[in-house]
Amino acid sequence: MEQLPNCPKCNSEYTYEDGSLFICPECAHEWSKDASQTEDEDTLVVKDANGTILQDGDDVTVIKDLKVKGSSSGIKVGTKVKGIRLVEGNDGHNIDCKIPGVGAIKLKQEFVKKS
Repeated sequence: MEQLPNCPKCNSEYTYEDGSLFICPECAHEWSKDASQTEDEDTLVVKDANGTILQDGDDVTVIKDLKVKGSSSGIKVGTKVKGIRLVEGNDGHNIDCKIPGVGAIKLKQEFVKKS
């Protein structure tokens, strides 16, 4: 039997093969057989509400009214945000941006779609 690689994310030894992917049942990380492990660890993958992969500098549109703490105004549906920056957010706020009328703010990826 072939020795399967450990998970590059959590180092679990309980990985399994599904078609052309390796899958870790402990952390649900998936990676392709031919992908290098160092490449997967260093890249941050952020997807919008539709599943489209976002990159630094993309323009996005807000898809839900958002309340802003400490402010009486909020962010309305359809607000366009230009030139986003992707950051590692431990609470799900992976998009750093500036919104006209609000200022610098971090957004969650599930509340935006790529323009």
